[in-house]
Amino acid sequence: MSGQSSESIQARAPHTAAQKLALHVASTTLATLPPEAVQAVRNFTLDLIGVGIAGTRSPYAEGVRQAAAKWGSGAEAHVFATGEALPAPHAAFVNAFQAHALEFDCVHEGAVLHPFTVVIPVLLAEAQRTGLTGARFVSAAAVGVDVAAGLGVAAKSQIRFFRPATCGLFGAVAALAHARGLNADQTAHAFGYALAFASGTMQAHVEGTPALAASVAGAARSAFVAVDLVEAGLPGPMASIDGPFGYLSLFELETALEPVLASLGQTWRAAEVSWKPFPSGRASHGGIDMIQQLVSLGLSADNLEHLTISAPPLIHHLVGRPIAAPPLEVNYARLCLPYVGAIALTKGDVGLTDFTPDRLNDAAIHQLAARMQVVVNDVAEASAFVPQSARALLKDGRVLEVGIERLLGTPQRPLSREAHLAKFRACCAFGFGDANPALEDALIAAADQLPELTDVGLLGRLAAGTLS
Repeated sequence: MSGQSSESIQARAPHTAAQKLALHVASTTLATLPPEAVQAVRNFTLDLIGVGIAGTRSPYAEGVRQAAAKWGSGAEAHVFATGEALPAPHAAFVNAFQAHALEFDCVHEGAVLHPFTVVIPVLLAEAQRTGLTGARFVSAAAVGVDVAAGLGVAAKSQIRFFRPATCGLFGAVAALAHARGLNADQTAHAFGYALAFASGTMQAHVEGTPALAASVAGAARSAFVAVDLVEAGLPGPMASIDGPFGYLSLFELETALEPVLASLGQTWRAAEVSWKPFPSGRASHGGIDMIQQLVSLGLSADNLEHLTISAPPLIHHLVGRPIAAPPLEVNYARLCLPYVGAIALTKGDVGLTDFTPDRLNDAAIHQLAARMQVVVNDVAEASAFVPQSARALLKDGRVLEVGIERLLGTPQRPLSREAHLAKFRACCAFGFGDANPALEDALIAAADQLPELTDVGLLGRLAAGTLS
């Protein structure tokens, strides 16, 4: 079928998982979405733009922008904050990198991934390149999150590959296919190319390198390639999800896909997404929360003898690493609970300015972090973030203990609108170098009106710093 037009890819009855997901992607409209899913897309589009603007201050972001400038010319879409105009796939690459670079992007805990981090940069770049209504953008984002998070939820074993990149690519392909109006069969073929391009190793997470954010960025760019190939008439493998060499067989050890497929159109994964209130690995947030609670009970940096955080295996796997000797690499630090815990105990919070070289190599922070450890509790579920508990032994022999059942920022403990907007404004001020209330207000207003927008490209232009 090589060289044939996209119209020659004929529709067929869905029987593979990719075809069933594709039918959901192609048949969803704004009218079929429940209000909570629409609101989630509003909230997390704004949140993603904010953290992407802040991400321009990542120590590696300039290098990524320099590299992307070599990949071809074209002024189709803009980079967050710095405003470079690039071909749409490359703008999506840079923006997705920046959105994940500071570990501040929202997360679906059950799926162990950041489902909006690939989807939104792809859709914003597409909106600037070809035009996209708010109604189409919202439904595209919702189905993209459904696919990405659905694949993550289907996994029942501990994460082996970096799901924000691997599942995120399938979600971005779904979103872009929906945005362009591809039919179900074309979308299923595009999933075949998502499988062909899927990558993202947890080795980058273990070592704390920027390859983690780069794998997310690569997924954003690959989504354009996958959909473009199918629109050019190239067929892809149809059993890309559940085939013998499909995504789940290759990337996950234990899976349960049928409940996910059965939930399509009933459970909207966007409404299950959590805010990240701190710019560090989500798995560290329970520890930060509990340290703040312990401070209210009398814990301080001066009186701590030893702090033990007991958490599910996933928490230990993701952020239980000990503090490393200076010079401490910034990506390692964001995924190190003892480091961010020491910051929280020292100042009562963890913010965007806590990952400068001076902070990363502060001897007092390192000494305090060395008195903290993460141990595994008796929870067996591979994707569980809670329950967690913390036990602080004080120098005078007293013991303080707290526990949590829900992380701050989950749908059960959501950020208030005030906290949500405060985070967004802080991210903008950090990324642009100073507060710009007029620009921030314009972005907030556009996100609030997202389903009614006639031109979502406005968001991309505003995010680049252009007030128009």
